Amino acid sequence: MFKRASGILLHPTSLPGPFGIGDLGPEARRFADFLARAGQGIWQVLPLGPTGFGDSPYQCFSAFAGNPVLISPEKLVEQELLSAADLDAHPAFPAAARVEYELANRFKFVLLQRAAANFRRQASPEQRRAFEDFTRENADWLDDYALFMALKEAHGGEAVWIRWEPGAALRQPEALARWRARLADAIESWKLWQFLFTTQWNELKQYCNRLGIQLMGDVPIYVAHDSADVWGHRELFCLDANGEPEKLAGVPPDYFSATGQLWGNPIYRWEEHARDGYQWWVERFKSVFSRIDICRIDHFRGFAAHWEVPAGETTAINGRWVPGPGAALFEAVERSLGKLPIIAENLGVITEDVEALRNRFGFPGMSILQFAFGNDPQAPDFKPHNYPRNRVAYTGTHDNDTTVGWWTSGGEGNSTRTPEDIHRERGFARSYLDLHEGDEINWVFIRTVMASVADLAIYPLQDVLGLGSEARMNLPGTSSGNWRWRFASEMLTKEHSRRLRELAIAYDRL
Repeated sequence: MFKRASGILLHPTSLPGPFGIGDLGPEARRFADFLARAGQGIWQVLPLGPTGFGDSPYQCFSAFAGNPVLISPEKLVEQELLSAADLDAHPAFPAAARVEYELANRFKFVLLQRAAANFRRQASPEQRRAFEDFTRENADWLDDYALFMALKEAHGGEAVWIRWEPGAALRQPEALARWRARLADAIESWKLWQFLFTTQWNELKQYCNRLGIQLMGDVPIYVAHDSADVWGHRELFCLDANGEPEKLAGVPPDYFSATGQLWGNPIYRWEEHARDGYQWWVERFKSVFSRIDICRIDHFRGFAAHWEVPAGETTAINGRWVPGPGAALFEAVERSLGKLPIIAENLGVITEDVEALRNRFGFPGMSILQFAFGNDPQAPDFKPHNYPRNRVAYTGTHDNDTTVGWWTSGGEGNSTRTPEDIHRERGFARSYLDLHEGDEINWVFIRTVMASVADLAIYPLQDVLGLGSEARMNLPGTSSGNWRWRFASEMLTKEHSRRLRELAIAYDRL
């Protein structure tokens, strides 16, 4: 299913730009141009949904919606929904290469409100028809999402839905009818922003595809408790009568944390999903593949068995493994949508049943080169000489330190590696990779995964740029300070594209 290729992991929020956060505007196309010059065939992004807790793309207000903050103001000027003068009023964002979520959100939503008002006043008949078609075709998720976000605003913007006025929280029909009438303009605005996001994303996808670049997206197995999905489909989740989660998602102690990771997402009632043939999942994958070419499923092992932690626990230690839906879910998806280009994130505590499920559907697994030299139970599988072809080889992922940071930092921020572990790990890496004085560890890693037999080789942009731990995207188990890295446009040079292209040609990935 996957031809031999290589690519770069970069979330759109990390793109350069004048508005405090990367978006789908001119810089996104410039990055696509760079990928094409560099001989790269894949652009991998993280989830694209509207972010909630901790600005994490893995904690979104919807599993179906796009993040309105990614809408490009420059593109709205082209559509005549904003004026150039509107853009000049942006605040003075700090020069540091960090996403400024608070400032960016405030400024962009002022622009989005203005664009919505202009659309109501001056949209052409063609624009109105396109918007009406979009709302009709996506009503199954869009109606709930727009109402959810309008209600969230009406309740102060911060309150979780279970703290709303009881009629709204419990979705009493009479109460929802009153709220829909009261919030009609806000509901329409939230729908319009999804239309604008989808329009801009589709234009970017078409641009990338014309350059020979495929977009790889990401589907988190879980959704946030504070989401339109849980509010609108309480029967599909393990909640009590008040809507509070009875059981929480996470993983047991692992490489990243001695106490495990307590994510806090509600657990699915899989028996309810099975009752209607996993229709919610079918619609979710259908929506995902309307936007991307390849899908990576985050925490794939949870479909075989998931780690379930009772509500009220403060760590993930006191959990248990509970069987998931297994093959039945993916059989239902294949019956409806056909064979899909899916990659399974098979990291963590991986057992025979997880690999059997992955192999049954032919989903490639992942190998992380950073994990090949230490005590990780999967370390043998992460050594390149053991890769199968049906594999995606990474230098590291968004959850890892950068390769330079991993090599030089001594493992700070990771509670499970001792100094002795780190010393042994580095010594083995030097021997295995035949490292010499002056070698650039990031380029050695990139060359190693590109030279491997794995069909796909992926590396974060931070590794191409040779950046240290200051450029790390996420530290698992922490709830603040993540997802903020950005690069400056001048960081990417002709030398970077030349080196990547030479490697892509040398190892038949172009």
